[in-house]
Amino acid sequence: MSMQRCGSGWFETLLNSHPNVSSNGEIFSVKQRRSNMSTIKATLDTVYGLEWVSSAAKNDCVAAVGFKWMLNQAVMIYHREIVNYFKQNGVSVIFLFRRNLLGRLVSVLANAYDRDAKLINGTHKSHVHTREEADLLARYKPTLNVSSLISDLSNAELIKAEALEYFKNCRHLVLYYEDLMKNPKALYDAQEFLRVPFRKLVSRQVKIHVKPLSEQINNWQEVYRTLQESKYEYLLRYPDNIS
Repeated sequence: MSMQRCGSGWFETLLNSHPNVSSNGEIFSVKQRRSNMSTIKATLDTVYGLEWVSSAAKNDCVAAVGFKWMLNQAVMIYHREIVNYFKQNGVSVIFLFRRNLLGRLVSVLANAYDRDAKLINGTHKSHVHTREEADLLARYKPTLNVSSLISDLSNAELIKAEALEYFKNCRHLVLYYEDLMKNPKALYDAQEFLRVPFRKLVSRQVKIHVKPLSEQINNWQEVYRTLQESKYEYLLRYPDNIS
């Protein structure tokens, strides 16, 4: 479970590089599958009945099967029923969040822009596999709405806190994008949680933004003044860039 632009696509490719793990993608991006609890349950039954067919299917012995579920895809609406389903069926949850909320917001806006602009040969790409493609997407510098900036950051924090509260009684693990980037042990923690043999996990995805946020935001001075002396002032000096 994650939020958009928290590195979940990259993390999923890492998991799927393990021979004993099959994560089937963002299956609840299809609205009909999340229209009510009945359709959600039918979809979950298909996944956990090992009847879901996707490119993540393995010929090896699969020890962990699952998918990526965004928190804005009916998880919060039907959380009570979903928690009951998880408990009854022994489903575990990995939460993936991002500490750099400002970086996440910039990444959300940049990705939304490319959805229309289609900067790479007329094709929208949320994730890239070459440095050339990454640099092309990184040229766009979004302008942040400073009048709603603090409330936007607060809302992201609130959603995270509510999700952790809703699912606190399920077997779960909380990971952060920044830790996965810098600390190899975090990937071992994920494999241990999934009860699979330790393997070196790999991904072909390339980090898009590698410059400081001050060079990635069009109205940086406005953003700086808005966050200065607020509870989010620490984000102005955050060491991590965006992806």
